[in-house]
Amino acid sequence: MTPIIQVGTVLIGEESPRMAEDLALQRAPYFENWSVVTAPNGSTLDDKIRAARWNFFFLAAEVKAHFFGAIGAAKIQGALQRIARRVKKQEFNCLEVTGIVAKSFLGVPYATVSAHSRHIQQSCQLDSFESRQNGRRDADWAKG
Repeated sequence: MTPIIQVGTVLIGEESPRMAEDLALQRAPYFENWSVVTAPNGSTLDDKIRAARWNFFFLAAEVKAHFFGAIGAAKIQGALQRIARRVKKQEFNCLEVTGIVAKSFLGVPYATVSAHSRHIQQSCQLDSFESRQNGRRDADWAKG
């Protein structure tokens, strides 16, 4: 069953083995290597991450994707896949849905899905792009 996506839903990309062990996040597969975190909301998830002495960064830049037609699970998933590709290019491992808005223009319905990049890591200072990229390579190597 496909998880229900709403504002506040957090998606996580591939976890490092250490993150998976330390945080033991409950997740439901969504698409490709992305899963929906089944914690009630971002703030509860943040509390769990802090309790494990990890950090959950929220990046200010909003990422958006649009689609034509009525809001539906498949169309939201497609929009989130486009957003996830942009987030992954920057080597962030999470995203949080911050808006799903239906609109119309000249009678044509469309919707906008908005999200913010999030990143889980141990250090309290956000790692550079190169460090995040190297961390992902190391995690991929450890998985085999």
